[in-house]
Amino acid sequence: MKIIKKILIILVILIAIPLIVALFISKDFSAQSEITIDKPKQEVFNYVKMLKNQDHFGVWQLSDPQMKKTEQGIDGQVGYKYSWDGEKVGKGSQTITKIVDGETIETSLDFGMGEPAKGYFILKEISPTQTSVTWGISGKSPYPWNLMNVFMNMNKDFDQGLKNLKNTLK
Repeated sequence: MKIIKKILIILVILIAIPLIVALFISKDFSAQSEITIDKPKQEVFNYVKMLKNQDHFGVWQLSDPQMKKTEQGIDGQVGYKYSWDGEKVGKGSQTITKIVDGETIETSLDFGMGEPAKGYFILKEISPTQTSVTWGISGKSPYPWNLMNVFMNMNKDFDQGLKNLKNTLK
């Protein structure tokens, strides 16, 4: 009986420690990356504003080619909603919430827990044939999922996605 009691105490401690640590970790998260693409800004903008084009450069979409995808509305316009359900990437949706032509695209990313995150592309002209593209996300993770903020590094995913975008637009 003493052994069972000790095992139960150890299990409770192992469960309690991460939950206590999560109380002191920020719920806010953000990640972004930037790349220069040798194309005019409007050409790059016209490509990235179409959410379905992320199927060709987004790390998450490329990692789960069997995921089921649905869409509502007109791609490239405010209100367009792109949803997915996959074994590797889970279930979620992305909705275009704001477009400033040639400059920015903002989206609402709903991963099914907590409030939706904000995704964005920001484009800046470096020269008539070069464009700086910033791709990022910001949001809040609900407790206790905010503990994952310590272990997740989405910057590398955005880095790779932008490299894929650059190769796609060659």
